[in-house]
Formats: sequence, structure tokens, C-alpha cells
Amino acid sequence: MENINELLKASFLNIDKPSGPTSHDVCEIIKRMLKASKTSHSGTLDPKVTGVLVIGLGKAARLLRFLPSDKEYVGVMRLHEDISEEKLKETIKEHFTGKIMQIPPIKSRVKRQERQREIYSFEVLEKNKQDVLFRVHCQAGTYIRKLIHDLGVKLGIGAHMTELRRTKAGVFDEKNSITLYKLAELKDNNELANHLIPINILAKHLQSVEVKKESLERLYHGSPLYSEYMENKEDIKKLKKDSFIALINGGQLIEVAKVVLEANKIAVPETVLN
Repeated sequence: MENINELLKASFLNIDKPSGPTSHDVCEIIKRMLKASKTSHSGTLDPKVTGVLVIGLGKAARLLRFLPSDKEYVGVMRLHEDISEEKLKETIKEHFTGKIMQIPPIKSRVKRQERQREIYSFEVLEKNKQDVLFRVHCQAGTYIRKLIHDLGVKLGIGAHMTELRRTKAGVFDEKNSITLYKLAELKDNNELANHLIPINILAKHLQSVEVKKESLERLYHGSPLYSEYMENKEDIKKLKKDSFIALINGGQLIEVAKVVLEANKIAVPETVLN
């Protein structure tokens, strides 16, 4: 098991965000609680929304963007008039599954211009008159409140979201998330290490390249990855230009690099962890 002090310098936390605080507030609470040098999160949840909020501690804050970014939500929508479940499902299947166009809501931090997002699945779990329990699996950056609003417009009756919970964020699931109260309890009981997720998890989700020990000093100082630094040059054939790869040595993550494939220059550093 990794040393707790080392984990606090670079690891991920799967937090079950409560209703009330902003995602930024949660980061600040954890930063103070764990005396972390830096904290960041992998996708904003509105204050009233609960569920999975992945936090990067220390150096891991810079690595969040390389984790799988799809999201899953379970929520409740209120239809402004009652319609048949069949019509609701047909409208969702025809207009709100697959690639859709969406304009971010007024209260958002991104530019309000139409952009494409992908809805991998949108299920009606239960319908009780005008209240509908639903589950959505979608691309990161999809606004669920806006999705429900647009569905109401398409139905011609109006709809709004009343409850929402994020159940998954990439590889992080609500089943393994912990509350802020639990986090404080674990810290007080010196049991925190079991819930800090090492940054080496990235090597499972990015293509990995083993590098030679003698090349580490150069890589730590920002050198590009040259073919002679690789343990197995055959790996080059598997690399795709502009993709991100994990450089590892002895099971330890050295950096995340971007593939360029320019002669013997294979990749350039994106985030170095020394």
C-alpha cells in the first residue's frame, strides 16, 4: 500500500457530494480537511445536485482531464401535462438519444452557443402521472436540466427537472463513493489510505508505454519521448497521433504525453509528475 503522505500529494477521491454546497465548496472543504496543496474536481454539479464528484488531490488535480469523462445520472422530471408513457419514450428515442445539439443554459460558465453532445442512453424507469423517474448516460458537458427542458418543448407540454443525482463519472461509481462526514471519520481513524485512489489508475485507461529507467531524468525535466527511451519500440505501431498516453516505469506513472510521431520523437510531455 502506498504511503498516506505520498497519496495526499497525488491521488483521486470519489466523493458523494451532498445537496447544498457547490462543487468548488466541496473542493475547498477537502483541501482544508486533508491539508492538500491543491484540489480540483472532474465536472461541476449544481448545488442541489448530489452524487459522484471526483476530486484530484495535489498533482492529481492536473490529471483529472485524462480520466474517462462520460457521466450517468438518475433524476426526476415533472411533465407540465400528463401524456402517455409510450409517447414520452418515442420522443426520447427519436430526438434525445444519440448525437444532439444543445445550447447551455443562461446560468453556465461556458459560452452560450449551440454544441453537439452525445446521449448514449436515456431511459424512463418509472412514470407516475406527471412525475417521471429517468436515467441518462451521456457525454461530459451535457446539461441534464436543459435536456429535460428541451424534451418538454419537443413534447409541446413543457417539463422541468425536480431532482438529480450523478451515479457514475467515468470509472467512478456511487457504490464506492464516500460522504464528507465519512471522509472526516476515516481521517480521524487513520483509515484514509484505503479510499485514496492512486494516480496509477490512469495507466489502466490510457494506452501505456514502458520507458527505460535511464531515461527518467530527461523525461522528468520535460524531454520529449524518443524511441530510444522506450523499452519496446514495437509499441510505436500501436500509437495514434494526437492521442494521450501514460509513460510508466516499474508500475509507476511518470507522465502523460501527447503522441506526435515525428521521426524518432514519439510524444511530447503534457503533464509531468516529478
